Amino acid sequence: MKEIKFYKTLSGKSPIEDFLDSLSSKEAQKITWVLSLIEEMDSVSTKFYKKLSNCDGIIEVRAQIDKNNFRLLGFEYDGSFIVLTNGFKKKDQKVPKSEISLAQKRKDEYLSRGE
Repeated sequence: MKEIKFYKTLSGKSPIEDFLDSLSSKEAQKITWVLSLIEEMDSVSTKFYKKLSNCDGIIEVRAQIDKNNFRLLGFEYDGSFIVLTNGFKKKDQKVPKSEISLAQKRKDEYLSRGE
């Protein structure tokens, strides 16, 4: 069981909330269901949650709606919660390097703020 937090920029904006707001109701509901699963279960299938290899602790939350794949990236912090940094609709097999870089940049910024 892990608490999920959404990363906020220095100006107070939440990229995850903005991403969820851009989705259809059905898509947002599925992602919210996956997030609930992660918060409530001690062990979650890699179908929904996994650490990306060779990405310095970046995790991936996975949701599939019809033929569309959605991903939320973030990191585990202090063993007690997950900070989600960015979300996107996945178009290829691999997670785009630009999304991983963005997650890493936001992780570094979050940790430097000492939140």
